Amino acid sequence: MELDGAGLTCAQVHEAAYGGARVTIASLDRARAAWATAQELKGPVYGRSTGVGANRGVLVEEPGLDLLRSHVCGAGPLIPPARARAMLVVRLNQLLAGGSGIDPAVLPVLADAINGGFTPPIHTYGAIGTGDLTALATTALCLLGELPWHHELSPSPPDQPRFPLASGDALPFISSGAATLADAAIACHRLRHLLEAAIDVAAMSFTAVHASAEPLAAAVQEARPQPGQAAVAARLRGLLAQGLGTRVQDPYGYRAFAQVHGAAVDALGRAGAAVETDLNAATENPLISGSLAWHNGNFHAAPVSLALDSLRAALVQTAQLSAARLATLMDPAYTGHHPFLADRPGASGLLILEYVAQDALAELRHLANPVTTGTAVISLGTEDHAGFATQAARHALRCLEPLEIVLACEHTAATRALHGPTPDRPLTTDLTASRRALSLPPST
Repeated sequence: MELDGAGLTCAQVHEAAYGGARVTIASLDRARAAWATAQELKGPVYGRSTGVGANRGVLVEEPGLDLLRSHVCGAGPLIPPARARAMLVVRLNQLLAGGSGIDPAVLPVLADAINGGFTPPIHTYGAIGTGDLTALATTALCLLGELPWHHELSPSPPDQPRFPLASGDALPFISSGAATLADAAIACHRLRHLLEAAIDVAAMSFTAVHASAEPLAAAVQEARPQPGQAAVAARLRGLLAQGLGTRVQDPYGYRAFAQVHGAAVDALGRAGAAVETDLNAATENPLISGSLAWHNGNFHAAPVSLALDSLRAALVQTAQLSAARLATLMDPAYTGHHPFLADRPGASGLLILEYVAQDALAELRHLANPVTTGTAVISLGTEDHAGFATQAARHALRCLEPLEIVLACEHTAATRALHGPTPDRPLTTDLTASRRALSLPPST
């Protein structure tokens, strides 16, 4: 996987995290140009010749290494190595975009760390959407040899990646939301697969209850040209056999599926675009551009957090319609089978699936609470807003499991409705098989 600071995608971040992709560097030219400019800067430059935060007006001699040490203070469990590896890929790509002023010689060392299976020990808590300072400061101390790298195959591997970061490299290295963006990219990629799979599951339910395909007609979509809606309707039409039912006004789980699920597809598209913009952006503060250092707020992840808030809300609506279709699959009026798809009157059949689905749906509703309505004022009031994109991305990752479970409940019921009831038995194996059919393999 060649990184050039411009073309990194969510899918590539996922592949680097889980698929074992090796990375190469296309060119160091933009990083070298920014570094050369940084050596010539005169006057106060934030984080290079001054303190940070409320100490921005205090001139400090060589503040960098103390800055790194003071910012290593995460809490909670360590994040999985795959997510830490994704963070390294994102930060490396951002540094290749130029603008940081960091010594470009550190970039090949980061690539070696990624390719060698080394990841920093990053704790879950420590960022609020204005830069992943604790995660990247931890990484910097690993490079300096002051903290041990994690390695999946060996507790104390030889030839650990090392680089003598200078004081002037410290703030440029940590001025990024790379960990947040890595989580967001992984979530967007895996959610794209789940939203595609949801259409396949819906097609099974349409067939099982003989739902009308009339709401999916091209004429209906042309009358309201929402792009996600049209794409979902077209794909579902292609999956359905001719001669489905002609009931007037099926429940919304069928009649409004394209509208609701299409909105989720559109929300995912907007989120993915926001994330991929920042994967390839110089989010540095200060930004080294031309012959100057530009003090700015590019580190603030408001576009990403707002897009992820919208996406998580849209996932709830998709899951609610899946639960609604599950309810029709339990109803003899729609399936022609006994209630709950039981094999005989009075048996429970798949009744428990509704409990499981509603439990998972409740979790999704909780995770959809917006993070962008909150804020934080810190550093003696000089940092007076926070976007909480970190929490938005973390919640998006947590949405994967409950959404998959809701869809798997529908998949299990639709499968039985299509193939006929069976005697009551434990359903864990059936549900696990459905989840496996829907889930994206880690290396994909």
